[in-house]
Amino acid sequence: MKFCFATLGCKVNQFETQALAQLAQARGHTLANSGADVCILNTCTVTSSGEHKTLRTLHKLQRDNPNAVIALCGCFAQTEPERASQLDGVDIICGTADRAAVLTLCEQAVHNRKKLCTVSDIRTQRTFEPLPAGILPGHTRALLKVQDGCDNYCTYCIIPYARGHVRSLPLEQAVAQAQRLAQDGVKEIIVTGIEIASYGRDLPGKPDLIALAAALCRAVPQVRIRLGSLEPRIITPVFCDTLCRFPNLALHFHLSLQSGCDATLKRMHRRYTTAQYFACVQRLRKAFPSCSITTDVITGFPGETQQEFAQTKDFLRKCACSAIHVFPYSERAGTPAASMPDSVPQTVRTQRAEELRALASELTDTFLHSFVGKTVHAVLEHARADSQPAHSRWHFAIELPLGCGEQGEEMEVRLTEVCGNAIRGVPAEKPG
Repeated sequence: MKFCFATLGCKVNQFETQALAQLAQARGHTLANSGADVCILNTCTVTSSGEHKTLRTLHKLQRDNPNAVIALCGCFAQTEPERASQLDGVDIICGTADRAAVLTLCEQAVHNRKKLCTVSDIRTQRTFEPLPAGILPGHTRALLKVQDGCDNYCTYCIIPYARGHVRSLPLEQAVAQAQRLAQDGVKEIIVTGIEIASYGRDLPGKPDLIALAAALCRAVPQVRIRLGSLEPRIITPVFCDTLCRFPNLALHFHLSLQSGCDATLKRMHRRYTTAQYFACVQRLRKAFPSCSITTDVITGFPGETQQEFAQTKDFLRKCACSAIHVFPYSERAGTPAASMPDSVPQTVRTQRAEELRALASELTDTFLHSFVGKTVHAVLEHARADSQPAHSRWHFAIELPLGCGEQGEEMEVRLTEVCGNAIRGVPAEKPG
């Protein structure tokens, strides 16, 4: 059979879709973008726009694959199974548990087509579902999912209801997957999960993210290990003292913030203060000099006054993050924040987001200019029509002239000038 896959949302969804594609091929199926027998759409529900994005993608899949069995899995299907079941042309609705089973259901539906919903209460799941990591054709980086679920229950977030409780991939299995990726030629592994700072709390012996990161760095010293989004509580002295010893750890830390105002953080049920967050930033910069610290921020959360927003803006300047992902607050039905008083007008949310994006651009530009004239180690990616992209231990993109080398090749690069959100460079001259 021909299988077609589409993904909405985060890196975890991307990993899971890639894993399902691998499993489908292992069962003798082929992949296709059109004319498929089966289409599987991995959905997202983080914001209220998730259903609209699902509909748009669903309609495109139906146009390109008019006779295909259509299956919805993922977070929207998990949290809104009844609404998902009402969508025209959808045959199978699965959630975020037992992902591999969706392949069997789709195979059966091709021969016996009928509407089927298998969504169950994800919060009853207590074990991690291992799925195969792999590298996409034409890529040098791969995702490695090591954790699922979240027990933080931030007031704006639906994810604990979509993903259930924290569940972790045993450390030995994570190391084995990383070693297989290294054998396949992967140059960088991005460690991902729904909330990786909670990694291991459900496992025997409770190995934490620090132990996992150290084990991965030791197991594949030739591969760069990049950690996904982090909660401030994981940035302890032990984290820094342990991981600063590994030259293959990426010097990029995405440290979730959401607001630079303590009162707003409290309403969000974020479990840190701005003082604690800033201590983490200082700790990282001391242990990993020149590291890239990125973050995300929500503007216009219920009750956010102009003064509170100003505090956030000032705090971001103080932290000097190298990149900031800015999101105007979006009500999500089923979360406590959706019914909070003092809703901020949408126009104000948008205007504040624009202000923060302007600030983010300034901070990114300052960070990038600090690298001009330096020489860094980089891995070449697939060439574009007019340039050769590359990536280093930091978060920024590097643009090299065409003809520098082949995809996957490693070289020293001298950075010459900032161009937007990237830095141009040339191969460094070898001494002698």
